[in-house]
Amino acid sequence: MVLSGAGVSAESGIKTFRDSNGLWENHRIEDVASPEGFARNPQLVLDFYNARRKQLKEVEPNTAHKLLAELEDFFDVHIITQNVDDLHERGGSSKIIHLHGELKKARPVDNENEILDWEEDIKIGDFHSDGSQLRPHIVWFGEMVPEMGNAIEIASQADLFLVIGTSMQVYPAASVIRYVPSHCEVFVIDPDLENPNSFTKNENYIKSSATEGMKQLKEILIKKYK
Repeated sequence: MVLSGAGVSAESGIKTFRDSNGLWENHRIEDVASPEGFARNPQLVLDFYNARRKQLKEVEPNTAHKLLAELEDFFDVHIITQNVDDLHERGGSSKIIHLHGELKKARPVDNENEILDWEEDIKIGDFHSDGSQLRPHIVWFGEMVPEMGNAIEIASQADLFLVIGTSMQVYPAASVIRYVPSHCEVFVIDPDLENPNSFTKNENYIKSSATEGMKQLKEILIKKYK
């Protein structure tokens, strides 16, 4: 199992979720990533995600995405990602759960289960067949994470668990590591993770960017397990 975060997509040119100043693309998180923000100013929120969706068309998967996909030649790989982009898919991975939703999907404001593929801008007045306004299929702060149950189920069966590109500070996503079996070996790739020893052994912590770390880890895993 792979738990991936914004650090994987950063090397493709997608900014990490929260800058050091606490803003996301110069917006307060509460204004663009909460149901309350959408209720206050739906146009701002739609414009924000329309810009993110447009940016997604201008970037490509990086080497880390591709190396994760190549692991499928040797292992049964399940990726649980906090990222809302589609770079894992475009990089070639086949089993992916998006915990926080997907930029290229939309749903009615009052129905989280009616999910639509959506490539273009979402506008005020874009309605579902039931007459309700469409919104981005993104899990905002304060909302349930529908895929957590599936992620926990996969974690509970993992033999190898890789944490890559995530600070392990966002919950409930970070909590999936608690469900891995006792025999599961945990690896961590991150250039500056605080206290990695709380998650894994020293020798399994690769202090590196996602791309350079994946180059090292692929060799380690194949040599050790194949």
